[in-house]
Amino acid sequence: MNEKNVAVLGAGLVGGAIAADLAGHFNVSVADIDPAALARLRNIPGIEMRRVDLSRAGGLRSAVKNAGIVVGALPGSLGYKMIKTLAPEKKNIVDISFFPEDPFSLEELIAENDITVVTDCGVAPGMGNIILGHHNSTMVVDSYECYVGGLPVEREWPWEYKTVFSPMDVIEEYTRTARYIENGHLVEREALSDPQLMNFKGIGSLEAWNSDGLRTLIKTMQVPNMIEKTLRYPGCIEYLRLLREAGFFSTDRVDVNGVKIRPVDLTARLLFPKWQLKPGEEDFTVMKIIVKGTELPPGNRKERSAGERIHVTGRKEYVWELMDRYDRRTKTISMARTTGYTCTAAVHLLANGMFTQKGLCPPEYLGREEENFNFIMKHLADRGVNYRLKTV
Repeated sequence: MNEKNVAVLGAGLVGGAIAADLAGHFNVSVADIDPAALARLRNIPGIEMRRVDLSRAGGLRSAVKNAGIVVGALPGSLGYKMIKTLAPEKKNIVDISFFPEDPFSLEELIAENDITVVTDCGVAPGMGNIILGHHNSTMVVDSYECYVGGLPVEREWPWEYKTVFSPMDVIEEYTRTARYIENGHLVEREALSDPQLMNFKGIGSLEAWNSDGLRTLIKTMQVPNMIEKTLRYPGCIEYLRLLREAGFFSTDRVDVNGVKIRPVDLTARLLFPKWQLKPGEEDFTVMKIIVKGTELPPGNRKERSAGERIHVTGRKEYVWELMDRYDRRTKTISMARTTGYTCTAAVHLLANGMFTQKGLCPPEYLGREEENFNFIMKHLADRGVNYRLKTV
């Protein structure tokens, strides 16, 4: 298995940015069924393009035949199937698909095939997990907050929103139950709940609301207070709740003149053209992460056994902030940069033998080792994605 051969599955705006970033370092192939998506990459040297139906198991296997590492940049509806299909092919995988299924249900299959599968390796989930994994190895963390959003620079009525992902994946954010941890207990709330206004320098006020972004952290981290909220321009919640409550996001089929349809399919078909970024339209990604806890002395900053007595020092609060914008030089949208370059950092870690853990590896595992955490941060900074740290 040649770790220099990387197969990128999906040539969308994020998948394309991933492929472009990996080209020159790896032998890169990109597979997609959409010829227009593949055509956007035709002027980038060192990328082999394949038109393949990746919804089929046979198509998936053919697309990764010569790869040592697979990057999953597919819609969420295909991500779980992709890993389940390719794990027996013994390919290491880095995935950004944010699929709705529980990744831990694949643990046994992944372990049986002695491979590494890094899931949710984007910006959020992704970098938020990596940052928390880093602090959890050096602190007793008691609080983690993550606020994140990707938005168009130009607010255009009525949506004031644009997306680079599958429309179904975006709608999932508005319908999937939000889970967070409060005082050591799992709390479930409907998406779009508990709105709060937050001010960001250079942007102004944004509205944060509960979304299901903690994902694997709920199982992997023993932190008594953890929450993730999505950021949008103020006012978005009302029209999204209206659409949701009216049934436009429903997956239950309804009869329309004798034809059974899912309302969500029609909604996605109508909204996606209006939500797409136009060529040259600029976006930004804003993120704020707050980690609170008590520091561990250097001698205790490794794996700690259950029940082990821990000596802690002073209380600390770390605030990480990201403000990333559309890259006019490369014409790369910010959400593709912040999501895609986190993913390519993980690919480099695997290919260079810096991260060798086998099995299902959520991104928080990547942040445990200081060397790997610093590598990821430098990898992003070298590409102009800068996470700024403030200690309180």
